[in-house]
Amino acid sequence: MSRISRPWLNGSAILLGALLIATGIGGCTVAQPLKPAASLTLLAEPQVSPQRLQTHVRVLSEDFLGRSFDQPQTLQKAADYIVAQLARWGVTAERQRFEVDGNGYENLSARFGPADSAAPLLIMGAHYDSALTERDHRHDESRVTGARPTPETHTPGADDNASGAAGLLELARVLAANPPTQPVELVFYTLEEPPNFRTDDMGSYRHAKSLQDSGRAVRLMLSVEMIGYYSDAPGSQRYPLAPLGWFYPSQANFLGLIGELKNFGAMRRTRSVMRAAAVGDRPLGVHSLNAPRFVHGVDFSDHLNYWRLGYPAIMVTDTSFMRNPHYHKSTDTWDRLDYERMAQVVRMLAAVALDVG
Repeated sequence: MSRISRPWLNGSAILLGALLIATGIGGCTVAQPLKPAASLTLLAEPQVSPQRLQTHVRVLSEDFLGRSFDQPQTLQKAADYIVAQLARWGVTAERQRFEVDGNGYENLSARFGPADSAAPLLIMGAHYDSALTERDHRHDESRVTGARPTPETHTPGADDNASGAAGLLELARVLAANPPTQPVELVFYTLEEPPNFRTDDMGSYRHAKSLQDSGRAVRLMLSVEMIGYYSDAPGSQRYPLAPLGWFYPSQANFLGLIGELKNFGAMRRTRSVMRAAAVGDRPLGVHSLNAPRFVHGVDFSDHLNYWRLGYPAIMVTDTSFMRNPHYHKSTDTWDRLDYERMAQVVRMLAAVALDVG
């Protein structure tokens, strides 16, 4: 996940967000009368594996330390790992290759459902690159020197965003065994993090633009951005303004959905299906906010490029730096994540992919 400044919401935008939630526009307090999709019964097999999620996160964060713009070779190795894992389940990945400053980078995508369908796509995407540490802002120097990555300069990026990439890999395994009736595309993006954030060199912009150029309709895009960090401790969920805590939980044990005001209907359906898919002894809560695009922080991931091009999109997140103290630090390691709850998120995503409503 990327950001330009520390606050998630600031100034009058915070007050606006609080008002949106208080009035129910944000969706946090709105009841969900929609009937759960019948397709949820298809999720019995194969089971989502917390162990497999942990393996993917550990490999991406430890074996491929330095998955950043200044380490194109490491990013390529991470991409090859993703392609190989998809192939294990009979899933063929398409490579979308492009160049930035003379270096090659790749998005990876895999489609499920009827191959000949022209129906609008459901896209679920996660970036697999990671950031430099917050204390190491020498972007230009790193690009020039190609310095060997270390935990002091390059984050392991376990939650941000090996968690999202691992979730998509496990989701691919589920969808390979339970093909959706409508077209679904899983996309692994490169170059989400600074200095490419908010530029046309983001992998998600290149992907969204290719869809626009081809005229392909998009039903909805879900940006899977940091889904691994949870806590049941009181006060573990932070908010930039106290009134937000009146409507959201004080415990960091829920999943957040962020969308634009105009996509309230898509948010309502998505939230309903995800909530219906929550299982286990600790069912994961799902809370959402629909807000105008100018509310600071609502576009801090790959979904912003689909918004830019007019596509409906929602961010799926554990709320990032509002709960995870290891964000963009060398301590964002695989052993700090909750893989049982991550597995719940994957089941929720599968339910959305298989939803026929």
